[in-house]
Amino acid sequence: MKYIKFDETRKLDIVPIGRVAIDFNPVDINRPLSESETFKKYLGGSPANIAVGVSRLGKKVGFIGKVSDDQFGKFVVDFFKNEGIDISQIKYSNSGENLGLTFTEIASPTDSSILMYREGVADLELNVDEVDEEYIKNTKAIVISGTALAKSPSREAVLKALELAKKNNTVVIFDVDYRSYNWKSDDEIAVYYSTVGKQSDIVMGSREEFDLMEKLIIKGHSSDKETAERWLNYGNKIVVIKHGKDGSTAYTNDGNSFKIKPFPVKLLKSFGGGDAYASAFIYGILEDWDIMDALEFGSASAAMLVASHSCSKDMPTVDDIKNFIKEEKEEYGEMIARA
Repeated sequence: MKYIKFDETRKLDIVPIGRVAIDFNPVDINRPLSESETFKKYLGGSPANIAVGVSRLGKKVGFIGKVSDDQFGKFVVDFFKNEGIDISQIKYSNSGENLGLTFTEIASPTDSSILMYREGVADLELNVDEVDEEYIKNTKAIVISGTALAKSPSREAVLKALELAKKNNTVVIFDVDYRSYNWKSDDEIAVYYSTVGKQSDIVMGSREEFDLMEKLIIKGHSSDKETAERWLNYGNKIVVIKHGKDGSTAYTNDGNSFKIKPFPVKLLKSFGGGDAYASAFIYGILEDWDIMDALEFGSASAAMLVASHSCSKDMPTVDDIKNFIKEEKEEYGEMIARA
């Protein structure tokens, strides 16, 4: 069954909106961040990583966001350009805002953490008048990141993009992408997450993220099935609930559900897999694959990323993912990732 209908006449396939930053990943790994001395610099930020991921898979990608007017801003824009991503809607801050910085810790393959510097950052200064209707009208789908809702004026810019997408029949994909930085309270999170979640076509998040989104809607906690039914009833066609190492499940508006497990892999770090998962899953949906095949593609891409040092720089190609799946199935069996 075709769950999402895309306008195939559109120039761009997807346009993520929101956070673009710089990641500093330690080279001297398997120790606390306080003891790491050498770092490698990469483009970072979940929507930026998704943009790179989908572009590496051969789709036409744009981006709506704001960066610092300095050498770090130039670095990330040049990275986008080199990946073939349209940068016409990336704005430069003019009030001295900095690019967000993320220092990661790889204390062990299973123990990683993230230290973000998110005060006075450029991406949260995106204004409503910097969101162009024609751009949204000419893409098949926008990807809204939950971090872009954390603070004004970015949240109003995102809500404008949402309204323009609904007006122009542009598909809305909501990647909840919770980060505690910049939010003032759980109630504030619930208000803005649920506002977007009720108007999206695909919503993707962890169990924790859905709990935050539902805080003002229900008392207590829902099961995954109850949560999925709730957001499908609001009008979503696909709801994906992720449980990390325990896999994820996609629920669809015809009452079906599809569960995927992670592929076996030798971990280097425990972050970055979610953006690769989203990129490859979105690619599968754009290609009109069966949901299970799209989930498998996403799970494979995620496994590849948690085994690599970077997020953005190591995003795989279609052939990379297909070869990985083939090799994994030859070693572990055809149903290795399928529950």
